[in-house]
Amino acid sequence: MTNGEKKLQLYSCFISHPSFSVRIALNLKGLDYECKSINVFKGEQSHPEFLKISPMGFVPALLDGDMVLAESSAIILYLDDKYPQHPLLPHDLKKRAINYQAANIISSTIQPTLRIPILAYIRDNVGPDERITWVHKHLGKGFTGHDIQVAEAGAARRSRRKAGISG
Repeated sequence: MTNGEKKLQLYSCFISHPSFSVRIALNLKGLDYECKSINVFKGEQSHPEFLKISPMGFVPALLDGDMVLAESSAIILYLDDKYPQHPLLPHDLKKRAINYQAANIISSTIQPTLRIPILAYIRDNVGPDERITWVHKHLGKGFTGHDIQVAEAGAARRSRRKAGISG
């Protein structure tokens, strides 16, 4: 960061998987940032001040000067484009697409099923022990799909190499 630019500010929760992802990205890129903790168990995500930053009340949220982003995939892509040192994604289009696919499986399939409001609803309306069954089912389904796709990509790459085809 150049002189005069404000330090990046990350609104994050210690238990949030998307927040982990953004903190990892910031650290891998070697970016200096200030972490502002949002405790979802105390309802801080619903405070009016935070809702001005993240209208849906979700963490993580990133402030970079006048730029505000409140979705982990968008934040990570933004950071990778704005701060090109230590790229997070491969330049090869196919490898990049596989990375996008993996990220979307996690953010669209796995992560939504683990949100605190959903788990609380299951606890309150189905039963406390059913949360574990729910998590196992959806984690298993999401990771099985992800693992199959990664394995297929690896097998295709090995077949191309064996045939003498690059890529």
